[in-house]
Amino acid sequence: MTSTPPATGASDATSAPTDGTTKKARVAGLVVSALAVLFLLFDSLIHIANTQMVRDAMAELGFAENLNRVIGVVLLVCLILYVVPATSILGAVLLTGYLGGAVATNMLTEQPIVSTTLFPIYVGIFVWGGLYLRDPLVRSIMPVRRV
Repeated sequence: MTSTPPATGASDATSAPTDGTTKKARVAGLVVSALAVLFLLFDSLIHIANTQMVRDAMAELGFAENLNRVIGVVLLVCLILYVVPATSILGAVLLTGYLGGAVATNMLTEQPIVSTTLFPIYVGIFVWGGLYLRDPLVRSIMPVRRV
Protein backbone atom coordinates (compact mmCIF):
# COMPACT_ATOMS: atom_id res chain seq x y z
CA MET A 1 0.00 0.00 0.00
CA THR A 2 1.42 3.40 -0.95
CA SER A 3 0.72 6.62 0.81
CA THR A 4 0.34 9.95 -0.89
CA PRO A 5 1.85 13.06 0.63
CA PRO A 6 -0.61 15.66 1.92
CA ALA A 7 -1.48 18.53 -0.40
CA THR A 8 0.66 21.60 0.18
CA GLY A 9 -0.84 24.74 -1.34
CA ALA A 10 0.87 24.24 -4.70
CA SER A 11 -1.09 27.15 -6.09
CA ASP A 12 0.70 29.58 -3.77
CA ALA A 13 2.57 32.20 -5.86
CA THR A 14 5.78 31.79 -3.82
CA SER A 15 5.90 28.01 -3.99
CA ALA A 16 8.49 26.39 -6.19
CA PRO A 17 7.42 24.85 -9.48
CA THR A 18 8.35 21.22 -10.11
CA ASP A 19 11.68 22.26 -11.66
CA GLY A 20 12.85 23.94 -8.42
CA THR A 21 12.68 27.53 -9.68
CA THR A 22 10.66 29.92 -7.55
CA LYS A 23 8.49 32.45 -9.31
CA LYS A 24 10.51 35.31 -7.78
CA ALA A 25 13.80 33.82 -8.98
CA ARG A 26 12.42 33.28 -12.47
CA VAL A 27 11.12 36.86 -12.70
CA ALA A 28 14.41 38.22 -11.36
CA GLY A 29 16.29 36.10 -13.90
CA LEU A 30 14.14 37.38 -16.73
CA VAL A 31 14.69 41.00 -15.65
CA VAL A 32 18.46 40.57 -15.31
CA SER A 33 18.64 38.75 -18.65
CA ALA A 34 16.49 41.42 -20.31
CA LEU A 35 18.86 44.17 -19.15
CA ALA A 36 21.84 42.36 -20.64
CA VAL A 37 19.95 41.57 -23.86
CA LEU A 38 18.76 45.16 -24.32
CA PHE A 39 22.26 46.54 -23.90
CA LEU A 40 23.82 43.96 -26.23
CA LEU A 41 21.00 44.33 -28.77
CA PHE A 42 21.61 48.07 -28.91
CA ASP A 43 25.34 47.42 -29.30
CA SER A 44 24.80 44.93 -32.13
CA LEU A 45 22.37 47.21 -33.96
CA ILE A 46 24.66 50.25 -33.89
CA HIS A 47 27.49 48.04 -35.19
CA ILE A 48 25.27 46.77 -38.00
CA ALA A 49 24.15 50.34 -38.76
CA ASN A 50 27.87 51.29 -38.79
CA THR A 51 27.24 54.70 -37.26
CA GLN A 52 29.97 57.32 -37.24
CA MET A 53 30.36 56.89 -33.48
CA VAL A 54 31.02 53.16 -33.97
CA ARG A 55 33.42 53.76 -36.85
CA ASP A 56 35.41 56.21 -34.74
CA ALA A 57 35.46 54.00 -31.64
CA MET A 58 36.43 50.88 -33.56
CA ALA A 59 39.18 52.73 -35.45
CA GLU A 60 40.54 53.94 -32.10
CA LEU A 61 40.65 50.31 -30.95
CA GLY A 62 42.50 49.29 -34.11
CA PHE A 63 39.71 47.52 -36.00
CA ALA A 64 39.16 47.92 -39.72
CA GLU A 65 35.93 49.73 -40.61
CA ASN A 66 34.63 46.81 -42.69
CA LEU A 67 34.50 44.61 -39.54
CA ASN A 68 31.85 46.69 -37.76
CA ARG A 69 28.88 45.00 -39.42
CA VAL A 70 30.44 41.54 -39.04
CA ILE A 71 30.92 42.12 -35.32
CA GLY A 72 27.33 43.35 -35.02
CA VAL A 73 25.94 40.30 -36.83
CA VAL A 74 28.03 37.89 -34.74
CA LEU A 75 26.73 39.52 -31.56
CA LEU A 76 23.15 39.42 -32.85
CA VAL A 77 23.41 35.68 -33.63
CA CYS A 78 24.80 35.03 -30.13
CA LEU A 79 21.92 37.04 -28.64
CA ILE A 80 19.30 35.14 -30.61
CA LEU A 81 20.77 31.86 -29.36
CA TYR A 82 20.72 33.23 -25.79
CA VAL A 83 17.09 34.37 -25.98
CA VAL A 84 15.76 31.07 -27.37
CA PRO A 85 15.25 28.79 -24.32
CA ALA A 86 16.43 25.63 -26.12
CA THR A 87 19.80 27.25 -27.03
CA SER A 88 20.21 29.69 -24.13
CA ILE A 89 23.22 27.93 -22.61
CA LEU A 90 25.01 27.82 -25.97
CA GLY A 91 24.18 31.51 -26.42
CA ALA A 92 25.58 32.33 -22.97
CA VAL A 93 28.80 30.44 -23.75
CA LEU A 94 29.19 32.27 -27.08
CA LEU A 95 28.43 35.63 -25.46
CA THR A 96 31.10 34.86 -22.87
CA GLY A 97 33.62 34.39 -25.66
CA TYR A 98 32.49 37.58 -27.37
CA LEU A 99 32.74 39.56 -24.13
CA GLY A 100 36.15 38.02 -23.40
CA GLY A 101 37.35 39.41 -26.72
CA ALA A 102 36.09 42.82 -25.65
CA VAL A 103 38.06 42.57 -22.40
CA ALA A 104 41.20 41.55 -24.30
CA THR A 105 40.78 44.43 -26.76
CA ASN A 106 40.33 46.91 -23.93
CA MET A 107 43.41 45.58 -22.16
CA LEU A 108 45.53 45.75 -25.31
CA THR A 109 44.52 49.35 -25.94
CA GLU A 110 45.10 50.24 -22.26
CA GLN A 111 41.58 51.44 -21.52
CA PRO A 112 40.62 52.41 -17.94
CA ILE A 113 40.25 49.24 -15.87
CA VAL A 114 37.06 49.63 -13.81
CA SER A 115 34.92 51.64 -16.19
CA THR A 116 35.91 50.18 -19.56
CA THR A 117 38.05 47.06 -19.40
CA LEU A 118 35.91 45.28 -16.82
CA PHE A 119 32.55 46.41 -18.24
CA PRO A 120 32.19 43.32 -20.48
CA ILE A 121 32.71 41.19 -17.36
CA TYR A 122 29.86 43.04 -15.65
CA VAL A 123 27.65 42.30 -18.67
CA GLY A 124 28.75 38.65 -18.58
CA ILE A 125 27.72 38.45 -14.93
CA PHE A 126 24.26 39.68 -15.95
CA VAL A 127 24.12 37.15 -18.82
CA TRP A 128 25.00 34.17 -16.60
CA GLY A 129 23.27 35.51 -13.48
CA GLY A 130 19.99 35.90 -15.32
CA LEU A 131 20.31 32.44 -16.82
CA TYR A 132 21.23 30.97 -13.43
CA LEU A 133 18.14 32.46 -11.79
CA ARG A 134 15.71 31.32 -14.49
CA ASP A 135 17.11 27.94 -15.56
CA PRO A 136 17.31 24.97 -13.18
CA LEU A 137 19.68 23.13 -15.53
CA VAL A 138 22.25 25.91 -15.19
CA ARG A 139 21.88 25.76 -11.40
CA SER A 140 22.48 21.99 -11.50
CA ILE A 141 25.63 22.46 -13.62
CA MET A 142 26.98 25.33 -11.48
CA PRO A 143 25.67 24.81 -7.95
CA VAL A 144 26.36 27.39 -5.27
CA ARG A 145 27.97 25.55 -2.38
CA ARG A 146 27.79 26.68 1.19
CA VAL A 147 30.92 25.99 3.17
